[in-house]
Amino acid sequence: MRRQEKASYVCVECGYRTPKPLGRCPGCGAWGSFQEAAPQARKEAPGPSPALLSLAQVDEGEERRFSSGLSEVDRVLGGGFVPGEVVLLGGEPGVGKSTLLLEMARRMPQRVYYLAGEESPAQIKLRARRLGVKDLLLLRETRLDSLLPFLEASPPEALFVDSVQTIEAGGSPGSLVAVREATSAFVRFAKESGAAVVLVGHVTKEGVVAGPKSVEHAVDATLYLETAGVYRVLRSAKNRFGPVGELGVFRMEEEGLLEVQNPSEAFLLERPLGVPGSAIALALAGERALALEVQALAAKTPFPAPRRVVQGLDGRRVDMVLAVLERRLGLPLANLDVYVNLAGGLRVLDPGLDLAVALAVYSAVVGRPLPQDLAAVGEVGLLGEVRSVTGLERRLREGKRAGFARFLHPGNTKSLGEAVERYLG
Repeated sequence: MRRQEKASYVCVECGYRTPKPLGRCPGCGAWGSFQEAAPQARKEAPGPSPALLSLAQVDEGEERRFSSGLSEVDRVLGGGFVPGEVVLLGGEPGVGKSTLLLEMARRMPQRVYYLAGEESPAQIKLRARRLGVKDLLLLRETRLDSLLPFLEASPPEALFVDSVQTIEAGGSPGSLVAVREATSAFVRFAKESGAAVVLVGHVTKEGVVAGPKSVEHAVDATLYLETAGVYRVLRSAKNRFGPVGELGVFRMEEEGLLEVQNPSEAFLLERPLGVPGSAIALALAGERALALEVQALAAKTPFPAPRRVVQGLDGRRVDMVLAVLERRLGLPLANLDVYVNLAGGLRVLDPGLDLAVALAVYSAVVGRPLPQDLAAVGEVGLLGEVRSVTGLERRLREGKRAGFARFLHPGNTKSLGEAVERYLG
């Protein structure tokens, strides 16, 4: 007599399995999230054995890319979309993710499907009219079991999914189980059909793409669209086919997202001249060199312990630079609150900003401005030395293009004391 299969229950939020329903999931802590799981199908007879393939037998071919229609997006992707690539696009609500997808769909000559899971066709048409999008192929199906057969029968060259949290796949939409299953299905579809797939993902309060971390490991590239003052910055956090940390800069206008072709000029547009506490740094974000303004302010503290407030920079590196200034150069900082800001709203974690930070703080404390045509780049060591940085030639070329005539860098400056004595002594 065949033994009756026992029923099992699965949490629709995280996939935790149990032989009986529970009020609260031990895996994720969700309440009332258990549903009875369908009995697992019997294991079929194994198929043919896998065949080994020698690397010499693989056709090397030429990497075929196609443009997204936006040069700033192509820069971040490493030259455009690769057929079969899956891109995860994250960002806070309202930052412009859907607008960016519509801008790409308007400019791409390829056949693009826009899967709209969060907005109605009427809402999308209103935005599309404002952006000048005259024609768009919309998909309103969010059930994965109905969506995949249609895509396989009529595959596009590019598929935009807005958003992956709206797809119904093995659990309630937005749950960890549904996001994981939907992402895996879209990855398989992309690799088999050669279509480029862009998945829009929500961002949590911690600033990471919602869903299990395995989602980010499954895709080929992870991009974040962030707000930087009046600008929008597209940043690559992972890219199998291009550089990591590359930046694309946009400005949100009434007619949509406009590309900023010269970010250095844009971020230095409101720079005050002849004011103590301002220094120009030649930073490197991915493969892109930028001229950015580092601002510093020092004020007498009313507290027993002085405050150190840092915006847009690595706070631990700034603390190290302040310690070097106080210990090696004798700059009195014990009774001063120090505020350091990277103007423009960008966040850049580049050791090459150390020298500009040191000059800006020293200038703010002694009350003497730096020359207007001076730009600095260099890592500051604990002994007060100025150390070499990557991409120095690119940085200096960007500084010259931005209109600066004098430069402080590891090639002509050996120590922080030498730099301070030359321009602030």
